[in-house]
Amino acid sequence: MARASAAVDVFHAIADANRRRLLDAIARGELSVGELAKTAELSYSAVSQHLAILHESGLVQRRKKGKHRLYRLDPEPLRELHTWTSSYEQFWRDRLGRLKRVLGKKR
Repeated sequence: MARASAAVDVFHAIADANRRRLLDAIARGELSVGELAKTAELSYSAVSQHLAILHESGLVQRRKKGKHRLYRLDPEPLRELHTWTSSYEQFWRDRLGRLKRVLGKKR
């Protein structure tokens, strides 16, 4: 996957530790803003702002249930991100292999 504009949004969304904490909580099940505020120990307003970014990036979906909005994880953008980053695994394996060979020759 080329790092398209959608991927950039995902990178931005997961760059913040509070948003990653919210994603971890949502990954365990659908939660309301109030439940997330308690779990993440953030204000309702801060959680709402973080959720807006997560929603815009496609990482969470929301639905209304009465007067509450419930949020759930949409893992597809993370799968795309994983696919892109995993392409570098072989690169790092090769580099580490070369380093081991160089260090082994110096002994």
